[in-house]
Amino acid sequence: MNTIKIKNVILGEGKPKICVPIVGITKEDILNQAKALENVEVDVVEWRVDWFEGVFQLEKVKDVLVDLRKELKELPLLFTFRTSKEGGEKAIENEEYVNLNKAMVATGLVDLVDVEVFTGDDYVKEIIKSAHESNVKVIASNHDFEKTPSKGDIVCRLIKMQDLGADIPKIAVMPKCKLDVLELLEATVIMSEQYATRPIITMSMAGQGAISRLCGEVFGSCLTFGAVSKASAPGQINVEELNKALNIINKSL
Repeated sequence: MNTIKIKNVILGEGKPKICVPIVGITKEDILNQAKALENVEVDVVEWRVDWFEGVFQLEKVKDVLVDLRKELKELPLLFTFRTSKEGGEKAIENEEYVNLNKAMVATGLVDLVDVEVFTGDDYVKEIIKSAHESNVKVIASNHDFEKTPSKGDIVCRLIKMQDLGADIPKIAVMPKCKLDVLELLEATVIMSEQYATRPIITMSMAGQGAISRLCGEVFGSCLTFGAVSKASAPGQINVEELNKALNIINKSL
C-alpha cells in the first residue's frame, strides 16, 4: 500500500496518526481551541466548519482560515463540513457544499479536505478535481450512525471512494453489538490487504467501538481521531490517553 505525505506527516506507515477536531461556533472559540493544541502531541487538526456560525458566508470562512492557519503553523489542516445527514451540525445543498469546498481548497490554506462520498458521484469528482489542482489531498468519507453494514458492504464503500479518486477512503460505523466491531475490523483487514492502493481510515463509533480507535496499526487504519476538549463524534478518546495506548501497541509489534 502506498503512503501519503502531508507536510511532515506520513499516513500509512507506523502508528496511526492522531487527528484532533476543532468544533468552535465563533471565530474566537475556534482560535482558542487551536491555541490549546500548542503543547499537545497531535499530527493533524480538523476544522469542523459546520459548527461555525458564519459557515454560509465564504468571506467569513476564509477570514477564520487565514488566522487558523497562522495559529497551527506546520500542523496539517483538514477542512470538513460534516452534513447533518452524516452526523454534522447543519444541512447544506449539494451545490453550496461543492462551492464551499472548492473555494477553501483554492486558498492554499488547507492540506486536506473531507468529501462525503454519497453526496453524488459528479459532485464528489468535481471537488476532488479542484482539490488536486490545488495540491490538496482528499479524504472521501461515509458515516453510518444507524448501524454497522456487512463487511462486504464496508469494503465496497471504501473501494468506491478509491475508484472516485480520493487519496484516503474513510468510513465510520455504529456498532449495535460486539460482533459489529469485529465486522468493521475484519473489513479493514480485507480492504487494506486485498484492495487498497492507498491508506484508509476506519472506525467503529461509541464506547463499544473504542477499541477500533486504538488498533489501526494492527488492522490497517492510518488515522484515528482524539479529543482535547469537545469530541466531534461518539467514542473519541482523550489525546493523551490515545497516545499512550498507540505507543504501547506500536512497541509490541
